[in-house]
Amino acid sequence: MKSLAAAAALCLCLLAAPADAFSQSRTRRTTAPQRKRAPAAKASPTQLNAARIKLADQIKKLTRFLYLYGRLSKDLELTSAQASSSEVTSRARASLVDSVRNLSTELDELERQFRFTPGLERQYSQLQGVSQRAADAEASATAGRFDQAGRTLVEVVTQLTDVLIEM
Repeated sequence: MKSLAAAAALCLCLLAAPADAFSQSRTRRTTAPQRKRAPAAKASPTQLNAARIKLADQIKKLTRFLYLYGRLSKDLELTSAQASSSEVTSRARASLVDSVRNLSTELDELERQFRFTPGLERQYSQLQGVSQRAADAEASATAGRFDQAGRTLVEVVTQLTDVLIEM
C-alpha cells in the first residue's frame, strides 16, 4: 500500500512540475534556407530519340561483329597453336585487332556524345566505362587472348542494352 501511495505521489509531482523542466537544455535553431537547385536540363524528344538510335545502331554493329568475331577468333587460336603460323594468319590477326580498336573508338565517341548532351546525364552514368571496357578488349586481342576479348565485348553489349532499356 505504501508503494502504491509513493508511486501516485511521484506521478502527481511529475504532472505538477513545470513543462520547461523536462525540455531540452539547448534551443533549437532553424537551419538556413535551403538553396533551390536549378532543375536539370531535360533532353528534347528529338535529342533523346537521336541518342536511342545511335545506341541501337552501336548495339547492332557490335552484335554483328561478335557473330563474325567468334568464328574468326576460334580459327586464329587454332592456327596460332600450330607451329607453322603463316603470314595470312598474322594479317588476319592484325585486321581483327584493328576492328576491335575501331569499335573502341566508336564507343568512346558514343560515350562522349552522352556526356555532353544536356538531359542525358543519367544515361551517361550508366554508359560510363564502356569505352574503357572496349579498350580492355583491344588489349586482350592484341595479346592474343581472343576469347577474353570477346567476353569483354559481350559485356559491353549487355551494358549498352541496359542503357537503351532505361531510355
